[in-house]
Amino acid sequence: MFVDQITIEVKAGKGGDGAVSFRREKFVPNGGPAGGDGGHGGSIILVGDEGLRTLLDFRYRRHFKAAAGEKGMNKSMYGRGAEDTYIKVPTGTTVTDADTGAVLGDIVANHQELVVARGGRGGRGNIHFATARNRAPEIAENGEPGEEHFLKLELKVLADVGLVGFPSVGKSTLLSVATSAKPKIAAYSFTTLVPNLGMVQLEDGRDFVMADLPGLIAGAAQGVGLGIQFLRHIERTRVILHLVDMDPDNGREPLTDYQQIRHELEQYDPRLLQRPELIVPTKMDLPGSEERLATFKTALAQAGIEAPIFMPISSISHQGVQPLLQRTATVLATAPKVDPIIAPTENDVLYSFDEAQAADYTIEEVAPHEFVVHGERIEKFVKMTNLDHQDGIMRFARILHNWGIEDALRKQGAENGDSVMIADFVFDFVE
Repeated sequence: MFVDQITIEVKAGKGGDGAVSFRREKFVPNGGPAGGDGGHGGSIILVGDEGLRTLLDFRYRRHFKAAAGEKGMNKSMYGRGAEDTYIKVPTGTTVTDADTGAVLGDIVANHQELVVARGGRGGRGNIHFATARNRAPEIAENGEPGEEHFLKLELKVLADVGLVGFPSVGKSTLLSVATSAKPKIAAYSFTTLVPNLGMVQLEDGRDFVMADLPGLIAGAAQGVGLGIQFLRHIERTRVILHLVDMDPDNGREPLTDYQQIRHELEQYDPRLLQRPELIVPTKMDLPGSEERLATFKTALAQAGIEAPIFMPISSISHQGVQPLLQRTATVLATAPKVDPIIAPTENDVLYSFDEAQAADYTIEEVAPHEFVVHGERIEKFVKMTNLDHQDGIMRFARILHNWGIEDALRKQGAENGDSVMIADFVFDFVE
């Protein structure tokens, strides 16, 4: 089974919690705080593997979770960082955030890595919170939560040359003749249900990868038939071999077929029309095919289409196949490369207090005397605050005041004893 599109869930590891500890050894005067930091959580990393051909493995496992970092320890010892989790995907996989639609990256090379969920940093131990006014702080941070995403993986075959055309024009037959691939061949439409790849090796040492792609019908760009699969995979090919059936008895018009497929390519992505194209009239061994080819050339000229490259063949008798492959290799040598989508790089950022960021929250009264505070920054702060010690609770109260959340709750009508929830922490509002 060929699977070329799947959605998975990835969750990076949480950072380890910082420790609250004090030095009390006999020969350590004025020991002070000695709680170490937690270790960083493991990240989720996708790795290109050219040995994989489909996304079938993800049908049976769609949830991936990295390990959390270890907690900080006493004597200022840091917790161990967690190992990253590596997930192998086929080369040619595009990764998109399923919720936002943002493209995270394009994995096109073997062993290429893409970080899709970063592990949380470890929480700071109380050694970082000592001040001249508070020399024995009972404050430590919990580990930062790891990133969590739903990802859409979309496989687009990596081929230099793509065979396009209506069903049953001879794409699979040409692939079987030109390469060692053995695609299914039959005398009915949509025999090819999945892309097939083969390596073409010429006597002069040149080689390239050829793809036989599912057939196309009218409306494919809007998802009709198998065309949307075909169009997805044609994106990466650098040269297009456009096969047109010259059988006089097939009941079709070559010019109409040619223009229809060009129209579907343009509807899907206008840039596809800029790729080098060779027109390959097929089934030239049949009686009347030469006359039909002459009529087709005349019709193209009358339609105002500039003189294309014609490479007529018969895959059954092998007539014209080697000249076609030689000409394809020559065109491919000068064809522009298709640039992959590169994930943006992120540099380390030093975070500092910003009043505009602090005010990025909303307050909702969900029921009489019950309020919920929403906001990414405040929710993250709550998750990273250790509320098991009085100093941690006092620090949390100061943040509510300094960030204006306390005043905002009062303006919303919060009164003494009302319930307030931030993330999963619930507390009573006290005037």
